[in-house]
Order: sequence, then C-alpha cells, then structure tokens
Amino acid sequence: MKSITTLELQYAHRFYGFQGEAQYLHGHTGVLTIEVEDSINTGVNMVFPCNEIQKTAWNVLKNFDHALILREDDPLLPAILKVYEQQGIKDGAPLNTMKGEVFKTELATAYPECRLVVTKETMTVEGMIKIVHELLKDKLNISKITFTSGVNVATEDYTPVNTIDRCPLCGIRLNSDGVCPKCGYKK
Repeated sequence: MKSITTLELQYAHRFYGFQGEAQYLHGHTGVLTIEVEDSINTGVNMVFPCNEIQKTAWNVLKNFDHALILREDDPLLPAILKVYEQQGIKDGAPLNTMKGEVFKTELATAYPECRLVVTKETMTVEGMIKIVHELLKDKLNISKITFTSGVNVATEDYTPVNTIDRCPLCGIRLNSDGVCPKCGYKK
C-alpha cells in the first residue's frame, strides 16, 4: 500500500544555453508528489503518516523553496554570488529562516545561507525528480515521484528496496538507536 503527500515549492531558474523564453531568469510554483510504499503498520493502520513524509522531505527540500536554482556552469552564478557578498548576505542573514539541511550530491549542492541550489544539469521537472530521489531514497521507501511545474510534468516509478523500522505507536521511522523521535517508543 502507499501513502502519498505533496509539497509546494516556489523557485527561480533558467535554462542556460537554451533558445527561447526559458533562457531568461523566471520563476515557478512547483508541486512535488511523493508516494511511499510499505506494509500497513498494524499499530497505527497506515503505511507512513503523510505529515511525517512531509517533515522528512521538507527538512531537505526547503532549500528549493524561494530559492534560485542555477546550473554550475551558468555565468550568472558568479555574478549572483558577488552581489550577495557585496550586500553582506552570501553567508546568510538573520531573517533567512528557510534553511534546510546542507547537501552535496553528484547532481546538486545546496547553499542554504543564500537560498541557492547549484545543479549539474539544467533544472527541469525530470532533473528535480532525480535530485529529490537521490536526497530521500535512504529516508523513505519511495515508489513514485511526480513533479509539476507550470505546464511541465514528469513522473518516475521506483522499486522500494529499504526496510525501515517504524514505530508501532505512531508509524514514523525509528532512529539508529531504535527509538521513536516523536513518542519515545523503544524497540
């Protein structure tokens, strides 16, 4: 069975090196749908609480919300960083509360202090799915990710391979010590 949740992301990007309107810096509202598959947890009668899927995903993905996403070879990147440095916001500002977990993968690097994500490939809906799966595959038993941005939609199915110990009282993932971070249950 599956539990399904959605997250909304506001972001700006451009398709560096492309022809047409997408080569200009522009913004989107993206909707990310994550489907998690597992057995029904008898104690709570659900696969995984959707609000916990959102929390797990949001800890990392909030780096994409209200952020600028640029490809690593985009000539705008050094210019943006220079302006941020001149303004004194490159290393963060007191009002920047949208900082997620710092991450660096083969596909993307997050710089939460300045609300910037640098990608290896052009940020398309397909690219977002690849990045999200890479970031969350060890945290959730993802069976499908769909990303919608404007009129663009992509989806990818996955075969979940993880066995995730979950709390029989609230359904969320137990930590490495076998303890539920939400209710304190100990395995």
